[in-house]
Amino acid sequence: MGVSFDKIDGVIWFDGKLVPWGDANVHVLTHGLHYGSCVFEGERAYGGKIFKSTEHSERLRASANILDFDIPYSAAEIDAAKQLVLEKNGQTDAYVRPVAWRGSEMMGVSAQSNTIHLAIACWSWPSYFDPAERLKGIRLALAEYHRPDPRTIPAMAKAAGLYMICTISKHKAEREGFADAMMLDWEGYVAECTGANIFFVKDGKLHTPIADRFLAGITRATVIDLAKRRGIEVLERRIKPEELSGFSECFITGTAAEVTPVSQIANWSFTPGAITQQLMEDYTAEVTPKGTKAAA
Repeated sequence: MGVSFDKIDGVIWFDGKLVPWGDANVHVLTHGLHYGSCVFEGERAYGGKIFKSTEHSERLRASANILDFDIPYSAAEIDAAKQLVLEKNGQTDAYVRPVAWRGSEMMGVSAQSNTIHLAIACWSWPSYFDPAERLKGIRLALAEYHRPDPRTIPAMAKAAGLYMICTISKHKAEREGFADAMMLDWEGYVAECTGANIFFVKDGKLHTPIADRFLAGITRATVIDLAKRRGIEVLERRIKPEELSGFSECFITGTAAEVTPVSQIANWSFTPGAITQQLMEDYTAEVTPKGTKAAA
């Protein structure tokens, strides 16, 4: 285990100013902790530039609006703050985490007058999965929990509370020797992994679940665009689990996962192939700032 995240040396942007890492604290009675009124983003910087920074900032503000609060900073101000944090921490290739939440003025379900806070941190975070395992394809379990009906949760928000069942599912998968877990939706169709979207390959075409029952990833959209540039047809549709035996390749996408091949989901097997490899390479090229050599 590395250094505890509250012990990292550096600075965090907190409500408009830079504070020492260890001083970026909230009270135990903050509403965001007790009632889940918290939204966040996961972003990566490559060569000192945050990939699709404004798209992430806009989605952060949109997620807050879905949870019925307004972040008191514009997308442009959030972009500038993220870049400042990156520079002040001397980071060029890093993970960036903006997080916004309701404060402590009122402790109850209703907290319409609570202060809205925003903090931004960044740290060095290599590939989400072990490099050797990632290249040969990671193994996924099938999660017991399903993604809930969007009529019962704010599914289009990147809200902290929605990740509770993801943590439970990933913990169980890891205890069983898997790297992650694939989740179904409430109707039993393929949805996503615990923190990444999922794609399949069949007869040279990409198949991926329609992102109307879970968060539509920014990396997902990037990969779809890259595939279309290559002339690869992308089919967004409902996918039944029993169809998995008919797919030749599988990979997942996300800011942390980037493009990661999958070799197994429960009892279904896949072989990382040419399309997955091509999109991995295309994604690396896409996120690497011009004039910067891509990392090996």
